[in-house]
Amino acid sequence: MWGFCRTFRHISDVNVGCSCASRGECGQSSVEAAVVLPVLMLLFALLMQPVCVLYTRMVMRHAAAETARVAATSKSDEVCRSFAMRRLRAVPEASLFHVGGDDDWRVDVRRLPSQGTCDVEISGHLRPLPLFGVVTSLLGESDSKGIRIRVRVSERMRPQWLRGEYHEWMEAWGA
Repeated sequence: MWGFCRTFRHISDVNVGCSCASRGECGQSSVEAAVVLPVLMLLFALLMQPVCVLYTRMVMRHAAAETARVAATSKSDEVCRSFAMRRLRAVPEASLFHVGGDDDWRVDVRRLPSQGTCDVEISGHLRPLPLFGVVTSLLGESDSKGIRIRVRVSERMRPQWLRGEYHEWMEAWGA
């Protein structure tokens, strides 16, 4: 009979059957695979979930930092929001990464001229795998949409070494 076992008889590199000493060994690898494969898939899924969350947070963090730089030169919050939304399109619309589409992203831009900083906060939702979701819902904010993820970036609008005002710089350069 054809089957998988540790030893095979080969004639011209063609498997002609199982040559196991005991008949019980022929199906052993199928049973082992039936046990090992689901365990390996579960471990793979548990390792991939944190990678997906970290990717989403990384894209959100970079979008917030770039938006803060745009906010330093633009007075329009809508320009800043559309800029951030373009950057956030790098996050796949899959539940492991983000759920809710463009409407779920929340971009808040606050300029604090008295402190010379600009704060940008971006938040959204993701729906993790069931096993991972129990742990993350205990550790973070969650609601009916899923787990809420949030990043906040504060950037200086002008470097500390830069002296003078805009009009003074324009005069210095002859414009």
